[in-house]
This record gives sequence, C-alpha cells and structure tokens, in this order.
Amino acid sequence: MTSEMADQWAELVLHGVDTEFPNKLSLVYSNPDQIGTPQEHFPAFYGCFDWHSSVHGHWVLVRLLKTHPEMPAATKIRETLSRHLTAENLKHEAEFFARDENKSFERMYGWAWFLRLAMELDSFEDDDAVQWRGALEPLEELLVERITAYLPLLTFPIRTGQHPDTGFALGQVLDYARARGLNELEELVITRARDFYLADTDYPVQYEPSGHDFFSSAWNEADLMRRVLSPEDFASWLDAFVPNLQQQLTDGTISPVSVSDLTDGKLVHLAGLNLNRAWCLQSVANHLPEQHPLVVAIRTNAREHLVAGLAYINSGHYEGDHWLATFGLYAISGVGQLGPNQ
Repeated sequence: MTSEMADQWAELVLHGVDTEFPNKLSLVYSNPDQIGTPQEHFPAFYGCFDWHSSVHGHWVLVRLLKTHPEMPAATKIRETLSRHLTAENLKHEAEFFARDENKSFERMYGWAWFLRLAMELDSFEDDDAVQWRGALEPLEELLVERITAYLPLLTFPIRTGQHPDTGFALGQVLDYARARGLNELEELVITRARDFYLADTDYPVQYEPSGHDFFSSAWNEADLMRRVLSPEDFASWLDAFVPNLQQQLTDGTISPVSVSDLTDGKLVHLAGLNLNRAWCLQSVANHLPEQHPLVVAIRTNAREHLVAGLAYINSGHYEGDHWLATFGLYAISGVGQLGPNQ
C-alpha cells in the first residue's frame, strides 16, 4: 500500500460514504410511520449503497488514516468520521437495530464488519478516534447480545458465497472477542466453529464459485478453522477438508476469475471473490507448519488472486467502487491474519 494508493482509495471511499442514493435498504416495516430515507434511518452509515458497505467503508477510512496520517485525504477523512461517528448518530442506529422487526437485519455480515471497525479504533491512539470509538458502544453492545443469543440457535452453518456466510462472520467475531478479552464469547464461537466444521471432509471446491459470489465459503471456513486449531491440527484438518488441494491449486480449479460486466452489481461480486480467496489462502499458508509441502503453492495462488482482484478497484463504476477497496485493503494489510491487535 503506497501513499498514493492510500489516498486514491480514501477518496474513493469518501465519495461513497456520503452518497445516499442509489441505496438498497432491505428493511422490514411494521407500520408506515417507520418509512424513511437511508440517512433518516442511518445517520452514520447511510452511504455506499447499503449499510454494511458503509460500515466497512468507514473501516477503510480509519485504517488508512491510522497507517497514512500524512496523506492528502487525511483532513477530509477526519472531518467525515467526526461528522458520521457521533454519539447521537450511533444512538439513533442502535435504537433502529433494537426494534423486533430488525432482529435479523445485517445478520451476521454487517455485524461482523461493525466489530472489525470497533477493533480498528481500539488500536488507534488518537484523540478523535477515542470519541469515535465511544460512539460505537451502544450498537456494539446490542450486536454482541444478538450474536450471543443467535449462535446457540443456529442449527447448521450457512454456506454461501455471499453475505450470510457463517464462516466469515465467525472469524471476525472470534478476532473481536479475543481482542476485547471476552472469554465467554470466544468460547461460544470456538464451540460453534467446531460443531459446524471440525468433521468436514472432501469439500467440493470445484463447485465454487457460483455466478454472484464475492466469498469462497470453503476458504472462509478454512480461515476460521486456522484461528481455532493449532498449526499441526489445522494441517491435518485441511488435508481431510481438501484432499486434492495440491492438484487443485495448479490445474485451474482454484484460480482467479474475471468479471464480464463491471456495471452489473451482482456480476462484479467476482472481483471480490479474488480478494477474499487471496486473504484466506494467505492466512492458511501463514498458519500451516513451515515444513508443510503446500505452503509455497498456496502463497503463489494467493498472490495470483490478489493481483487479479486489485485490478478491479477504482474502475469508475459505482457497482464495485462502493465496496471493493475494503476487500483490497483487508487483503493487502494482513488484518485478521496474524492476531487480534495487529
């Protein structure tokens, strides 16, 4: 991440977080009095086409401000975050989430990114960041309560290449629980991860991706389980989970994909798939024992996916530009790969 790239991505996201329309709300209304505009519902996270994209767009801004404080966009980032992440705005959003009809709103993808934003602010030694972090607390507490109530009720994991994927969300929640020292939440996530995935074998990776995927459910699962298992146990689990991995890394089964139409909001998801695979594969390689025979091949494959995915960022088409910088920054920054406080 060069300073020039950081500034370009910051400007891209700054445009998105204040772009209210087009917007996909996906809301349930109990009465007509609840109907409102995106900013009326979400005074903090109203831009970027949908709530979760706005949340992880704010994570990008915080991360870039923290790592590149001298970039030209820094002043504008600080002003935007101070305007969006206020106690009044987040209190309003927490009240929205607290309504019964919104119990499943953004479950669990948006919740996971909100907790990632909180983690990023936790490690930012900055007076403004302290204020922003405090503003998140009402919604943060509610979402932790929702997660704690929901996970014991989830009978089966959700395996999908889009937002509801359980493996991705559990990985983020686990990082959050460890970073915050929430032992009960950590144990709950570990237990559920083992319940859902420990016995998995022979995953049909050749069936991924489907046409609209921005996630690999297979590699999200592996990225979660490397957080749960020791390197040796994880290596054994991975060998059973994808027994033909050595061949599939080189025969085209697990290879970067291309986007046929950047103006199609669903088809452009595949650009994100490249970046998601990149960070998951790199994380897997980092956690395997050094002598594991597939480490080099996995890292090579991860690099190929990373290069392919980065090429689609800042394309000039809002369908991808409102969210892809998040996946790009997550992939190249190493966030979530080494530990909860990196």
